[in-house]
Amino acid sequence: MKRSEKANEILDVAEKMARQGGYNNFSFREIAKAVDVKSSSVHYHFPTKDDLGAAVVRRYTDRFLDALGDPESVESSESAIADYIGLYRNALVDDGLMCLCGIMGAEVEALPPIVGAEARQFFERNIKWLVAVLSQTNVSNPASDLRVRALHIIATLEGAMIVARSLDDHEIFDSIANELSSL
Repeated sequence: MKRSEKANEILDVAEKMARQGGYNNFSFREIAKAVDVKSSSVHYHFPTKDDLGAAVVRRYTDRFLDALGDPESVESSESAIADYIGLYRNALVDDGLMCLCGIMGAEVEALPPIVGAEARQFFERNIKWLVAVLSQTNVSNPASDLRVRALHIIATLEGAMIVARSLDDHEIFDSIANELSSL
């Protein structure tokens, strides 16, 4: 769905705010002020906060997976995993932000159902992508083992982001990610 420039600007601001502090870290009023429109203009594009939250998470998920590309066309599973780790690292180090769905996942029980469903989709789609990548070099492993490996990768990276940000030390993320790469 093609969105207007203003709708994308609203999504950008809401995403940044959510990545800094979760779903309750943004309001229509704050977003309106940041994009220099009236609150009613935000409501025009996204009638409710639930609609906005779901759109933010859906767009984040699509962009994340688009950046990774088709798992069937990766050069090697090792380079694909390195690229995957790189997306997390860039978010933390370059953007200074957390993974949106890591934050949303931590508060999923308190989220509106539509937003929680989109956060779950991020993880399900990432698991599927990782399993497809891992299956290219781990042909003898059953799919359930690959799913556990995919879950391990995601959980490790999400946790590494939390600890590195909490301790204000990006090298923690790099150390954990390097260990992950060598497994």
